[in-house]
Amino acid sequence: MGSALPLGDPAPLDGALPADVRVSDDVDFGVYLHVPFCRVRCGYCDFNTYTATELRGARQDAYADEVLREIAISRRVLAERGPLRPAQTVFFGGGTPTLLPPGDLARMLDGVREAFGLADGAEVTVEANPDTMTDAVAETLAAAGVTRLSIGMQSAVPHVLAALDRTHDPANIATAVAAARNAGLAVSLDLIYGAPGESLEDWRTSLETATALAPDHVSAYALIVEDGTKLERQIRRGEVPAPDDDLQADMYELADELLAAAGYGWYEVSNWATNGAQRSRHNLSYWRGQDWWGYGPGAHSHIGGLRWWNVKHPAAYAQRLAVGQSPAAGRERPDAEARRLEDILLRSRIVDGVAVDEATAIGRRNVASLIADGLVDGAAAVHGTIVLTRRGRLLADAVVRALTE
Repeated sequence: MGSALPLGDPAPLDGALPADVRVSDDVDFGVYLHVPFCRVRCGYCDFNTYTATELRGARQDAYADEVLREIAISRRVLAERGPLRPAQTVFFGGGTPTLLPPGDLARMLDGVREAFGLADGAEVTVEANPDTMTDAVAETLAAAGVTRLSIGMQSAVPHVLAALDRTHDPANIATAVAAARNAGLAVSLDLIYGAPGESLEDWRTSLETATALAPDHVSAYALIVEDGTKLERQIRRGEVPAPDDDLQADMYELADELLAAAGYGWYEVSNWATNGAQRSRHNLSYWRGQDWWGYGPGAHSHIGGLRWWNVKHPAAYAQRLAVGQSPAAGRERPDAEARRLEDILLRSRIVDGVAVDEATAIGRRNVASLIADGLVDGAAAVHGTIVLTRRGRLLADAVVRALTE
């Protein structure tokens, strides 16, 4: 049911922002809509999600109305700070957003449109389980204004899907892609590598299957063992092996090689696209430190340097909104130094890189050794920007430490 919420200061029940928080027209505004429902819990997942037996009083059929109440609160709060900005991006994440009727997702998107407006050419993404996607669902989403489907493929190999507790039929991946294409939607396929028992050849099969479907975008994430998950308990009891770091590195290199050969360029450590227009603008807004409001249980928001997060459980979320209160549970505002270090951490992950001048004094002196070690692109560094090489992407945390010490 998700990791614990961070510590922070109490958030006001009316949701008001501190008086000195500034909202700038020069910063893009995005929307994240969290749908916390899943049919089954995957053993590796620590997202804030709930199966039917875990809802304890919350109702899926009432969820869209609850989100619309939070949207109304957010509009009031932001209108107090001046002209409202249209949403440049909207992202339905989860959980499994397509467990809700597509009409509910459309109503939530209409709520965003009515409250803030959608910018011309806005990117609107819905995450989807392959088993929940049909032609009718895709057509309804497209008619509502959705532009992009992010399909949770994870693997094309049945025993790997079983190790991840994924229940979808691998054959339905192609069906979901076809449904999205028929409705005129852009397509992203999401993959995970390093599952117990997955070989390099298994991973090659998944990559080749994915590229054969010609998506516009591919995400490939290394499996991480999160505390408190079923997978963590299985590893602790010796029932399955822990991910092998060397094998995962080989898998990453294979992904980058095969995706590049198929015409995909990396733009973030774990993300590749056919061209710049197909990059996930919503996720880029996170890495670039822009503004977004996150709706739903456990969702996080960031406006003008202030961060806050909602209560975790759907029942607590519903109870707050039923009495007109903000669902925000806590908030924080990092100081300038913390924000600078975070900016290095996030921007160094993307192909645009981070300015050398952003590093600490010691970090700037470390750049030469990072180039010599093959972690940073030398030509880009000479022109004042830190851009990771493929080897550097594998050791991104080490690069950040060197730049910020």
